[in-house]
Amino acid sequence: MSNNSILLKIENKVAYITLNRPEVFNSFNREMALSLQSIMDDCETNEEVRAIVLSGNGKAFCAGQDLKEVTDSKLNPGFKKILDEHYNPIITRIRNIKKPVIAAVNGVAAGAGANIALACDIVVAHEKVSFIQAFSLIGLVPDSAGTFFLPRLIGFQKASALAMLGDKISAEEAEKMGMIYKMIPFEEFENEVNKLAVKLANMPTKALGFIKELFNQSMTNTLEEQLALESKLQIEAAQSEDYAEGVAAFIAKRKPEFKGK
Repeated sequence: MSNNSILLKIENKVAYITLNRPEVFNSFNREMALSLQSIMDDCETNEEVRAIVLSGNGKAFCAGQDLKEVTDSKLNPGFKKILDEHYNPIITRIRNIKKPVIAAVNGVAAGAGANIALACDIVVAHEKVSFIQAFSLIGLVPDSAGTFFLPRLIGFQKASALAMLGDKISAEEAEKMGMIYKMIPFEEFENEVNKLAVKLANMPTKALGFIKELFNQSMTNTLEEQLALESKLQIEAAQSEDYAEGVAAFIAKRKPEFKGK
């Protein structure tokens, strides 16, 4: 399945979503933003999809907003519409879908592109990748939840400096500071991404969704609220078919066959 700006391939229970505007480094226009939301919605309801990989076509992951769109007097939707209808819904979909989302960062991730990647559950990048909070360099502020996730990932001081200075950060630096999960050698990147995605797709999907919900709520919960939510979701997880299979496989000393139920 494909359209002009997004490619979708479903294979081995994994949805591979590819941003497909390589001629502009996969920068977002309205069509691509709305298409990504629609495809994410389809992946959420498709029981054949148990993990999602978000990547970019060509040399870039995503360069953020297509500035030609916001400077074109006829096409410009305005920043309120761009944020309310494009980026904010993308971030909430990534965080709320009850399936793991991997950002496979295959090239430069700048501005909103960097922050969309950082909103994903697991972020991997190859050794030639760079991340940049490019907003301040053109007189803007970070959006797409950059001011929410970045300080939580790397700390207040580091995040503040990167947002203000617009420093370019290599994948190696990003891994060391905890911004991303792992840097992967360039020649091994595609194979390792596929292995990671297939592994997640064959794990107990309900439990992974509960883990995601717990981490989401931990951003604002008190300790008492978080303990109560852990208890609630643990009880629900213990009622799943995957838990029964996991215990049975452990006792029988065999590999479990999870169904995501």
